[in-house]
Amino acid sequence: ISIVNFNNEKMQITWAAREILPGENMSFSYTFDEGKHKVWKPCPTYLLDQDYNSGCLFKTEGPTLAISIRNTNGSEQLSKILKSDFYIKPNRPENVTFFWKEDTVTVSCNKPEKAVKCLRLELQYKSKFDKDWQSRTSKCCSVGEQGFDPRKCYSLRVRLTRLVPYCNVVNYSSDWEAETFWMNGTSLDSCDDDIKSQSNKLIVLSCLLAVLLVIFILLILLCKWQSFQKSVMPAIPDPKYVFTDLFNDHNGNFQEWIDKTDQAMVQTKLECEEPECIIEAESQQEDEKNSDKQGPQEKIFSFPRAAENNDPKAAQIACLMPTSTTIASFAGFQILMNDDMYVML
Repeated sequence: ISIVNFNNEKMQITWAAREILPGENMSFSYTFDEGKHKVWKPCPTYLLDQDYNSGCLFKTEGPTLAISIRNTNGSEQLSKILKSDFYIKPNRPENVTFFWKEDTVTVSCNKPEKAVKCLRLELQYKSKFDKDWQSRTSKCCSVGEQGFDPRKCYSLRVRLTRLVPYCNVVNYSSDWEAETFWMNGTSLDSCDDDIKSQSNKLIVLSCLLAVLLVIFILLILLCKWQSFQKSVMPAIPDPKYVFTDLFNDHNGNFQEWIDKTDQAMVQTKLECEEPECIIEAESQQEDEKNSDKQGPQEKIFSFPRAAENNDPKAAQIACLMPTSTTIASFAGFQILMNDDMYVML
C-alpha cells in the first residue's frame, strides 16, 4: 500500500489490486474520527488500473486517518490507522528567485504557510560539461552555493523536501521547479544559446581575420604593382613644377616665355664674355709693348677699336682668337700663330 498526503490537502491511497485479489474490484472507506463512534466514508474518487479499482483520492480532514479495504463479498482485506502528517509531500516552491554575485548564487522562494521547520530547500545544478547533478540543501527558504564559473552555462532546479524521520516516515519531496539556465548572472533559454553565441563569435572573429588578411595581401600587391609600374613606365615629370616661370608668370604662353628666356640668355652670355674679352685685350696690349721693345718695324694684328667701342660682335670675334705663343713677320706685318700652327690673319 502507498500513502501520500499532498501538502496536507489531499490524500491518495493506492494498492496492488491484481496482486491481492486478481479479477476483483476492491472497495475503500476511510475516516478521520478518533473516537469509538467512527463515521466511515466511501471513496469519492477511485483510481483505476485496467478497469479495476487500485486507489482512492479524497480530502485531508485531520491528522489521524483510518482506512479499510474490502472485497466484493464485503470481507475486510486490509485495515490501518496512521498519522497523515507523516506522509506529506510538499508542493513545488513558489516565486523562486536567483541572485548572482561574482561566483556565488543564492536561491530563495516563498515560505509555506505550514510546517516550515520540516522543510528544506534543495538546489541542484550542472554545467554542460558535467554528467551528474550537484546538490546543495539548506533550511527553507534560501540556499546558496559558490564556485560558479562565469564562462560556463549552468542548468539549475530547486525543490522542497521533508525531514526524515522527524517530520515524515517516508522521504517525500516536491516536484522539481522548472529548470532554468544561467550564465554569469544572465538568464538564457537554454545552454544551447551559449554554444550558438560562442560559435557566432568564432565565426565573426574568423571572418574579421580573413578580411584583414585579404586587405594585407592587397596592400602588398599594390606596393608590388606600383614598383613594377615605375620600372616599366617611369613617371613623366609635370612641367608645371619644372618650368615654374612658364605657368606662373606667362600662364603657359610658350612663345612669350621663350622670347623672354632668349633675351635673358643673350644678356647673360654677353655679361659672361665681356670680362674674358677685356682680359684678352689686356694681354694683347702687353704683347704690343713687348714687340715694341724687340723692334719698331714689328706690328701686332689686333682689334683695338672693338675693345675701345665695346662692340659685342667685335669683342666676340676678338675673344674667339686663339692664344698665340709665336709671332711671325710677313711683308712688314706681324702674324700670331697658335700651338696648332694655324695662321690667323
